Amino acid sequence: MQKAAQHRTPAREPGRVHWMELFFDLVFVAFIGQLAHGIHGNPGWPEFGTYILLFFPAWWAWVNIVSVINLLPALTSRVLGLAMVAAMAAAGLMAAAAPEAFGDRAWAFSLANAAMRILLLVLWLHEHRKYSSEQPWRIWIYNGGTAALWLLATFLPLSLSVILWAVAIAVEVGMIAASRLIGAQQNLGGINLEHAAERLGLFVIIVLGESIFTIVSELAQDWHPGPALAAALGFVIVALLGWAFFQYGTGTLAMGLEQLRNREDFTGILQTTLFMPFALVLGVTSIAAAIATAIPAPFARLPLGAAIALGGGLALFYGTNALVSLRFGLPPGAVLPWGIPAVAAALVLVPLGARLPAAVVLGIAVAMLLLLTFQAEVNARRRPAAV
Repeated sequence: MQKAAQHRTPAREPGRVHWMELFFDLVFVAFIGQLAHGIHGNPGWPEFGTYILLFFPAWWAWVNIVSVINLLPALTSRVLGLAMVAAMAAAGLMAAAAPEAFGDRAWAFSLANAAMRILLLVLWLHEHRKYSSEQPWRIWIYNGGTAALWLLATFLPLSLSVILWAVAIAVEVGMIAASRLIGAQQNLGGINLEHAAERLGLFVIIVLGESIFTIVSELAQDWHPGPALAAALGFVIVALLGWAFFQYGTGTLAMGLEQLRNREDFTGILQTTLFMPFALVLGVTSIAAAIATAIPAPFARLPLGAAIALGGGLALFYGTNALVSLRFGLPPGAVLPWGIPAVAAALVLVPLGARLPAAVVLGIAVAMLLLLTFQAEVNARRRPAAV
């Protein structure tokens, strides 16, 4: 009886992230690292497009796994652990297939996504059978129907497979966007905001950590003073991004989500936890790719593609943070004075990168981030005095 009772113990405290979830995230960071290699050097629009088109299905699979754990807190530790191990296997196959997902490994990419949806289908049906008497038609369409599309794509030529990938994701995104119309609004009311905020913050930590790993790996391959300077500047850039997100962003995230829930603005919760963070993570990984390109040739001009990755990545990072803050309800007067200059200064790095040595451009980026950090610190110190 005691063992049975332990088996029924919830997998985690309602507002805390389970260790197995973090273990699962490591595979997705490996996936991001695989894709990021495609935008090292001098990527053009085809490389950037491929990166985004493959990154979003992976991000969306991660979002689905996070959502099922968040909305089903009664999952036992054993069920959660088994689910995470199975999801890791699917994500690992997705990561291994990523370099040739638009080529010979398209079938493996499709199969991995199908396996992820089948896992989600099993979890949702398992909990639905125990706690609900409604017909689970939404579960069958959202997870079962899309799993069938991904599975069918494994047997089709690439041109048809890509169409099925797009249809499958469009069905899932569309059903979430129309949750009120299809009667799924009550599920959104069960979102655990503490878990959602902590989950996103921890994922950003891992993505920033992958950026540091990229910098260290590049320096280890080219151990000279010039690359060391570029690597040091790159490290400062990533550290300042982490400082901005965790010193200011996470507090705003927790308070903003609570305000959205108080206003019953579940659309805002979905936007700020499922969709907008995609742009932020995309920005961080693009910045890391540009830094990796600069390290071997610190005194040469950055290739245009790397300059776009650096400036565009910083613009995405700060622009996304500004949009999330506005969506949470912060007044424009508190957001735009730092949001607009940050995005504008980041975009100026693109033409500068094509004209100046890479190390100089990284130094300018460091100076820009230091100014933004100083401004944020001054504003943070002024707030208590004004209260």
